[in-house]
Amino acid sequence: MPPLDLTRSARLSVAPMMDWTDRHCRAFHRCVSLTTLLYTEMVAAAALARGGAVHLLAFDAVEHPVALQLGGSEAEDLAVAARMGAERGYDEVNLNVGCPSDRVQSGRFGAVLMREPAHVARLCAAMREAVDVPVTVKCRIGVDEQEPREALPTLLEAVRAVGVERVTIHARKAWLDGLSPKENRDIPPLDYGLVHEMKAAFPDLHVSINGGLATLDAAAAEVERGLDGAMVGRAAYHDPAAVLLDADRRMHGAANPCAAPEDAAVAMIPHIEQHLAGGGRLHQVTRHMLGLFAGRPGARAWRRYLSERATDPDAGIGVLEAALAHVTRAAA
Repeated sequence: MPPLDLTRSARLSVAPMMDWTDRHCRAFHRCVSLTTLLYTEMVAAAALARGGAVHLLAFDAVEHPVALQLGGSEAEDLAVAARMGAERGYDEVNLNVGCPSDRVQSGRFGAVLMREPAHVARLCAAMREAVDVPVTVKCRIGVDEQEPREALPTLLEAVRAVGVERVTIHARKAWLDGLSPKENRDIPPLDYGLVHEMKAAFPDLHVSINGGLATLDAAAAEVERGLDGAMVGRAAYHDPAAVLLDADRRMHGAANPCAAPEDAAVAMIPHIEQHLAGGGRLHQVTRHMLGLFAGRPGARAWRRYLSERATDPDAGIGVLEAALAHVTRAAA
C-alpha cells in the first residue's frame, strides 16, 4: 500500500499527552500501527524559540507520520518553533487550544485561548507563514461560561479564514475555574453531537473528534457517522493493543504490522537496543509498554516484572524477554 497522506492518516490519531507521548511511546505505538497519526507531548514554543531546547524535538524517522504540538500565545515564538519543528522533519505542527492546566493558563495559552479566536487566528497565520507543512488546531468546545454553540464556530471560522484545514475538537468544555486538569478530562459532559454539527457547518474542514473514546470500535463509529477522524488518548496508552493492533486494517484496509501483542514487544527490541547503546535506561522505554497485554493472561506478571526490574541500572533486553516469558507461560 502506498504511503498515506496526513489527511488519511488522521482518520485515527493518538492524542498528545504530557509525560506520556514521548519519542519512546511514539516508537512503540508505531510498532503496533503503521498508519495512525502520532503526536508529541505539548512543547512550549518559548522553550524552543528562546530557550534553545532543541532536545525536545528529538524523534526517530520510524515515527512518521508524526505531528509536533506547540503551546504558546506569542506569534513570533510560535513561528520560530514551528519552523524548527518543520526543519527537523515533523509532518505537521499543531497549536494547543485545549489544555486546561494551571501552568498553561498562567502562560496565556492552551484552553484559555478559546476566549480569543482572533488571536488564535493570528497565531495560526504566523505559523503557516513560517512553514510548508500543515498547521492544525486542537481545541475544546468552549471554556467556563462560554456557550459552545457560539464559541466553537467562532473559533473555527477564524482559523479557517487564515488557511487552517484540519482541526481536532475535544468534545468537552474546559472549566478553568473550579476543576483540576484531571477533572477536566472526565467531569464536563461530552457533546459529540456538537462536533458533528460543526462538520456539517464547515464541510471543507477536516474535523476529528477527541474525548471519551475508549475503543477502536468507538473511534471508527464516529468516522462512519461522518467525521473525518477520531483521536484516542488514554485508552491508546493504557490498552494499546485494543486500540491500535487492528487499526491499520480497520481504518485503512491495510495489513496490520503485528498479529498479536507479543509481536509488538519483539518489534520494539531494536529501538530499545539503540536506546541502551546510547546510554539510556530500559524503563524509559518499557514504562510505555506496561499496558500491552491488558486483559490478557499474564498481564499482571508482565507489568510487575517490568515495573520492578526495568529500573535496575544494568537492566537490558533480557528483562523484557523474561517479562514476555511470563505472558507466554500464562497463555499456554
